Amino acid sequence: MATEAGTVAGSPPERVPMGTVIDTDIAARLDRLPWGRFHVLVIVALGITWVLDGLEVTLAGSLVGALREAPMSFTEFDVGLAASSYLVGAVTGALGFGWLTDRIGRKKLFFITLALYLAATAATGLSWDIYSFCLFRFLTGAGIGGEYTAINSTIQELVPARVRGWTDLVINGSFWIGAALGSFLSIAVLRPGMIDPAWGWRIAFFVGGGIGLVILLLRTWIPESPRWLATHGYVAEADRVVTGIEKRFTDEGLTLPPVDPNKRMKLKVRSHTPLGEVFGTMLGGHRRQTLVGLALMVAQAFFYNALFFTYALVLQRFYGVPGDHVGWYLLPFALGSFLGPLLLGRLFDTIGRRPMIAFTYGISAVLLTVTGYLFKIEVFGPIGQTAAWMVVFFFASAAASAAYLTVAETFPLEIRALAIAVFYALGTGIGGVSGPLLFGALVETGSRDNVLIGYAIGAALMAFAAIVGGLWGTAAEGRSLEDVSKPLAAA
Repeated sequence: MATEAGTVAGSPPERVPMGTVIDTDIAARLDRLPWGRFHVLVIVALGITWVLDGLEVTLAGSLVGALREAPMSFTEFDVGLAASSYLVGAVTGALGFGWLTDRIGRKKLFFITLALYLAATAATGLSWDIYSFCLFRFLTGAGIGGEYTAINSTIQELVPARVRGWTDLVINGSFWIGAALGSFLSIAVLRPGMIDPAWGWRIAFFVGGGIGLVILLLRTWIPESPRWLATHGYVAEADRVVTGIEKRFTDEGLTLPPVDPNKRMKLKVRSHTPLGEVFGTMLGGHRRQTLVGLALMVAQAFFYNALFFTYALVLQRFYGVPGDHVGWYLLPFALGSFLGPLLLGRLFDTIGRRPMIAFTYGISAVLLTVTGYLFKIEVFGPIGQTAAWMVVFFFASAAASAAYLTVAETFPLEIRALAIAVFYALGTGIGGVSGPLLFGALVETGSRDNVLIGYAIGAALMAFAAIVGGLWGTAAEGRSLEDVSKPLAAA
């Protein structure tokens, strides 16, 4: 029995010899498609990664109160150490799995990374001390870091160019849906009348692992990226995948527009891209994009991780909010953070990338400075402080999502996943790991003046990124990925 591509069902896809020059219209066929059910299913099955990350981070933050009590008895430094362990794992996973994603394909990796995530999350619920807890958080982070590279690459390469900005921002912003779920779950498992507090936090992590298992099943129908297949010599398989996607639309009665013959591309087939060429591209011909991506990623990583990972500590230390009530304050926080990318995302495709990056990063810096000062002079109670953070993160969440959009679309296909990984690693390593440790130490002093110093650092980084993105960012709105950044395999 033969498939559409003419290969025997169940056998490896046919591959043309390395070095062969192929003439393909795969990218043009994908970009001309109307928005449809296929794209919605891709977003749900793959974008769920950000929901999982939001669930993980919020659970870790909301469960701080329970972890500080017996039998775990974490100190505030232990809380910061656990948060940083998760982020170090994410950096390690992003780099390792990012390299593999470009080498062996997107689809294989988004199954491997999700399996690692769900196993490590469930294991976290079995932790017996700070060391085992940090180990399992490291492994959980490694799974999520790998997910970021594989999923961002796949979504970028399957979504039409005209809606790529909004789609990417909404998907990255769905992190906050997970944050809301994590808040609800923490509220439920930490209620003393329902579940023994000593077991509640463990159950929360078991639930996270169970959700990951369900998502594995949702991904079985997602195809490999046709762009990756064509570049790596699987020409017939790439055509079969795109033909199947097109058939979804024609079966619904839609007539697809003709493919623009001027958008065909000649590609020289390659098995992989050497690391020397990867970094030569990033530091050579794409040096400007590298500097912009680094500025955006470091700023948003410090801003987000420093504030969100330690928000529960702020509520407890400065406002006396009980640990089992923290989830209620994180819910509106998460709502504002999801609405930002959802409502502002369209503007990145219409007004443009550069002006919107400058605006969202700049206004976030201003609002953080004002809110930090009001925190210092004790204007707010816990409700007022939460309302202020809702406004700040409405814009900051869109800014953070735009950073991932920028690094994913401004580098060639052959190095896209690893480029995402490098920027995620540098941004998280410089801003994300240092942020929670710094803020954990500042909060532990009990001084509002000291906490304000941390807010000022975050605001300065966001202001700098606003200038860099506004002046040197790439106007990628409405343009195909191949037009924004020419493939290294282009012949």
